[in-house]
Amino acid sequence: MPVMACCVDSAVAPPGHADAGDTSIPSPVPFLSFNAAAVTAAVANSESSHWSPAHSSAIYRIEEWGAPYFSVNSSGNVVVRPYGTGSLAHQEIDLLKIVKKVSDPKSAGGLGLRLPLIVRLPDVLKNRVESLHSAFESAIQAQCYESHYQGVYPVKCNQDRLVAEDIVKFGAPFRFGLEAGSKPELLLAMSCLCKGNPEALLVCNGFKDAEYVSLALIAKKLALNTVIVLEQEEEVNLVIDLSNKLSVRPVIGVRAKLRTKHSGHFGSTSGEKGKFGLTTTQILRLVKKLQDSGMLDCLQLLHFHIGSQIPSTALLQDGVVEATQIYSELVRLGACMKVIDIGGGLGIDYDGSKSAMRHENETCLLYADQLKQRCVEQFIEGSLRIEQLADVDGLFDLVSKVIGAAEPARIYNVNLSIFTSIPDFWSIGQVFPIVPIHRLDEKPEVRGVLSDLTCDSDGKIDKFIGGETSLLLHELEGNDGGANGRYYLGMFLGGAYQEALGGVHNLFGGPNVVSVLQSDGPQSFAVTRVMPGPSCADVLRMMQHEPELMFETLKHRAEEFHVEDHDNDGTKYATLISSLARSFHNMPYLKALSPCSYEEVHNAAAEFGASEDEQWSYCYA
Repeated sequence: MPVMACCVDSAVAPPGHADAGDTSIPSPVPFLSFNAAAVTAAVANSESSHWSPAHSSAIYRIEEWGAPYFSVNSSGNVVVRPYGTGSLAHQEIDLLKIVKKVSDPKSAGGLGLRLPLIVRLPDVLKNRVESLHSAFESAIQAQCYESHYQGVYPVKCNQDRLVAEDIVKFGAPFRFGLEAGSKPELLLAMSCLCKGNPEALLVCNGFKDAEYVSLALIAKKLALNTVIVLEQEEEVNLVIDLSNKLSVRPVIGVRAKLRTKHSGHFGSTSGEKGKFGLTTTQILRLVKKLQDSGMLDCLQLLHFHIGSQIPSTALLQDGVVEATQIYSELVRLGACMKVIDIGGGLGIDYDGSKSAMRHENETCLLYADQLKQRCVEQFIEGSLRIEQLADVDGLFDLVSKVIGAAEPARIYNVNLSIFTSIPDFWSIGQVFPIVPIHRLDEKPEVRGVLSDLTCDSDGKIDKFIGGETSLLLHELEGNDGGANGRYYLGMFLGGAYQEALGGVHNLFGGPNVVSVLQSDGPQSFAVTRVMPGPSCADVLRMMQHEPELMFETLKHRAEEFHVEDHDNDGTKYATLISSLARSFHNMPYLKALSPCSYEEVHNAAAEFGASEDEQWSYCYA
């Protein structure tokens, strides 16, 4: 389960009001949220007593969305409980300590990496796999079910090698498998499962061509427990022809296009008009083709997917009932059915409210705004007097104040690209918990929205859990205060899709990534793996540019304009060339100014062909 860490640096980008002309500090806005008595009580109690980490935990709902893996310690820092409820006090991992270990300079015992940063927590992933299997095992025993459950992880959620390999390793005792939806994903899954449980399923979904089907049949030849799931009717012809040519007896599944659908997030892709799957008529034609080819016994799996973020278990139950009836009919028709593959899943409670994603506060403010706009139109038409319009304005201000939206929010600039790091927020409005990982023993008194580094106006986060349009934050401190003048925020529960969907918008590329395991050392954790993010040269190569040639072009440009003529000993020219070389070598994200070693400059310059004396004295780190 990864955590996204970003930094607000007062030395680099101090926040200001949305109105640039007003530099005053807004008075604190009370944090009010319907159906959140604990939050209101925490704020009320803080007025008459010392602020404590428990107050912060309540207003950020950390125990609601984060339990049993995230909580706040007595120092006011967010900690990870790597084994969930089984974690002991000395096993808790302080996220601020991880950030400092990773970002502190090497001379101070750190790793010298820059933020933003993805922190992988394999212990949490292992615990989740074990918990998932345990939940199904308990239900199987309670219902006296005569078969078994084995999970299948769709690698499209996060194709990172360490994630896929860890799931296969942790899931080996439970026959946990992988699902692929493209040829690269299939190659990835085949390689990983070579080290997994031999009974683990390799489910081949998605659109298929001859190469895809051939690759899946090769996986079967390699003794991987491979199932080719037919999602389009014409795919059966490919499977029949190629399996005969390669002399492979395949295991075939079919995806049914159920009539059951839901109205939740992604519900429009479910039901009879869904993108994938076969209707009952098409399934009957498929059975006939397999029967005519002597391969009906190869049909062993039924797959269905009524959508993601399903809002209730009742809808999932309806889908399972419909699917089991199709399953029974396939058995009656002669198929050797063994597996029912249930896709999709229930909605994740990202804000801990145990309610829909759309909050009452947002709805209330929307209705009030609509009323105000109608009254403004009536005033312009002359059917409403100015006294009445003033009353409506007063009502709107009152509603806004009650729900905590009256005061303007500050803009906090964060060192990341939302399009790259949190694409689901920008594309579908998905809200994730965002919390300061330190200073939670202090009362947050500033409301803010988060603005990223991109040049796009929608590169900002202005919707937060609980339906809030701003986030309670702390005043930024100077370079001599707090955590060296830096303010660290964590984005949680974003492990699926975000990393895979993130592109190279503005050529920022991905952040640094570290894997952290719980250990019995003095800090309770060990950084076991470091994966540096791409440099400027790396992301340029992704877009077909050639950094080495680009560097030579700029170097020749400097020679053409006789930069060295203005400097008799040539040091200015050398500094310029080394500065260019270092720029290609650096990561795209912002960094603070600090001295760097001769060795670092020399290595960067040498990478792009600069001579040994082409160097410069200071770099951003």
